[in-house]
Amino acid sequence: MSGAVAVVVEAPGAHRLVEHEPVEPGPGEALVRVHAVGICGSDREVYQGNRPEGYVRYPLTPGHEWSGTVERTGAGVPASLAGRKVVGEGFRNCQVCDRCHAGETTLCTAGYEETGFTRPGAMAPTLTLPARLLHVLPDDADLTAAALLEPAACVAAAALKAGARPGERVAVVGTGTLGMFAVQFLRAASPAELLVVGTRGDREALSRRFGASDFRTRDRPLPDDFDLVI
Repeated sequence: MSGAVAVVVEAPGAHRLVEHEPVEPGPGEALVRVHAVGICGSDREVYQGNRPEGYVRYPLTPGHEWSGTVERTGAGVPASLAGRKVVGEGFRNCQVCDRCHAGETTLCTAGYEETGFTRPGAMAPTLTLPARLLHVLPDDADLTAAALLEPAACVAAAALKAGARPGERVAVVGTGTLGMFAVQFLRAASPAELLVVGTRGDREALSRRFGASDFRTRDRPLPDDFDLVI
């Protein structure tokens, strides 16, 4: 096989590399040259076949945590978008239902469609999607780091909704990527105490570097009087 290739999961446990042909952007769309793509736990679900029914459509090119540069735009999209560094939202929300109007676009009532699950994702050289889902980055942005903006945004939304206030005692359960993001966001709220609970002692140094004031593995005694737990 020669040329650019994309990952395609044909069915649970079965994948292959296929020749990739960019999809020309239609009205309201943009074609993005993918720079980096992350692997999420939900991507593992897609491959293992344990993602809930209705939330995956095979065959599928996965990849919903990504960054890239706009190459071309379709009709109705400003040509000035070409050449800009971007990341993008995955949910193809309708923008007109009550949930979308309330800003809860991931709960859109028009039905579930998402990049990398029911629509082609970013484990390919290019990705074509509605330009309204793009978020333009500064010209000097680190595109490799920017691929983590999607999971970071998920945790930021949780931290904002939790509404941690200065002086509260806060705990984070979990020391993976999302847990480490949560520690950083919650530290910004100036908690009196920020405990991180994990399964591996080797995550303590990183947790403290990101702002934890205490670290315990789950087999140790844990307090039950915290004001907020994420």
